[in-house]
Amino acid sequence: MITIVNYGLGNVRAIANVYKKLNIAVGIASEPGDIEKADKLILPGVGAFDFAMQRLEQSGLRPALEERVLRRNIAVLGICVGMQMLGHSSEEGTLPGLRWIDADVKKFDFSASRHAPWVPHMGWNDVRATKPNGLFHELGGDSRFYFLHSYYMRCRAEHAVAVTDYGGEFTCAVNSGNIYGVQFHPEKSHQWGVQLLKNFAERV
Repeated sequence: MITIVNYGLGNVRAIANVYKKLNIAVGIASEPGDIEKADKLILPGVGAFDFAMQRLEQSGLRPALEERVLRRNIAVLGICVGMQMLGHSSEEGTLPGLRWIDADVKKFDFSASRHAPWVPHMGWNDVRATKPNGLFHELGGDSRFYFLHSYYMRCRAEHAVAVTDYGGEFTCAVNSGNIYGVQFHPEKSHQWGVQLLKNFAERV
């Protein structure tokens, strides 16, 4: 079963509806016991980094999450701020992240550009996979996803699996072992997002 972590942030219902339409078993975890039953986990997120980390801590779900992800090696997919939370820290706040992946989160800085793009990065953009990865199975060079963010993840090259160009290329999808993250919102990304969520259920 795909289990979506409900700590009060993120498009939980929209993600669940995608899986229901695909006839893939999905549940929503609001209690630690729900997480203990998960075969795979999705950590959604919207808004500010510190607020998201505080909400996760206050939910009481973090110990169960770490048991499943770090000790049982259950696959987890972080979405948007959920991806950023996987790293060590963010320039947006002062709280530490989950530290599940060797990465940090930086703010877009186009101060040296004469034709700086608008921040936040909002709307549709192309996504290019940089190496084979089950998350991008059957997603070709024409894949487009919906973004809404002002910060991006800076990670080790071996963990980057896809990039997007917005005033320069940045990593928009990561993978380290059983830990996955995407900066964009697959639940808002039409057929490409549906395929990616399907891949997470069936290909990783």
